[in-house]
Amino acid sequence: MPLLDHLAELRRRITIAAAAYVVAAGIAAVFYNHELSFLQHPYCQVDPHHCGLYVTGPLDPLTLRVKLAAFGGLVLATPVILWELWRFVTPGLRSSEKRYAVPFCVVAAAFFVLGCLTAYVTFPHTLRWLIGVGGSSLHTLLNPNAYLSLILVLMFLFGLAFEFPVVLVALELLGVVSPATLLRSWRWAVLGITVCAAVLTPSSDPFSMLALLVPLVAFYFTAIGVGKLGLRIRGA
Repeated sequence: MPLLDHLAELRRRITIAAAAYVVAAGIAAVFYNHELSFLQHPYCQVDPHHCGLYVTGPLDPLTLRVKLAAFGGLVLATPVILWELWRFVTPGLRSSEKRYAVPFCVVAAAFFVLGCLTAYVTFPHTLRWLIGVGGSSLHTLLNPNAYLSLILVLMFLFGLAFEFPVVLVALELLGVVSPATLLRSWRWAVLGITVCAAVLTPSSDPFSMLALLVPLVAFYFTAIGVGKLGLRIRGA
């Protein structure tokens, strides 16, 4: 395909993905109250009797609604975005490789949601540690924008990090890297995952870091096994 055709195809895929995101963000905005209650629940687990969120500025409620709509739209539109990404890549693949399109999109979307849920489940421990680290003489009064920024960033980063095994398996099936190479490099991989887990944890608490580190290490070795199995099936 000529370069101009590639650019036209890229523009088409970006347009569809952007339209899907706008629609998904609109849907998320409609269910704003449900999203806010869902995200506030970890705080209520830490302090059931004083888990209210207090705004300190007239624009905070609007900022909050826009923020939740943007994040909810990203979660809802993830399958479409991944599908359009795959459709842009597939013209350069062999027909035997194109059959992985639907499984790739489904698994990638599922792992993104799994990462978000992992951050959500871990967040009460994170919040309890962050509140307690200052000592018992401090009284907590949380601003919803600061609180939701932290939990949404954690959920997004966890969701993004959980795409790691999907990318590894895809690289193995495409022949970019072999399972044997990944297995030989496992020590450096674990070290790199540890550093990334520390850097990608904005709260700098041990619970979030471990909640990210342990699954990623397990995913690394699982991806090696899945890659071996996939190559064996393809070669059979």
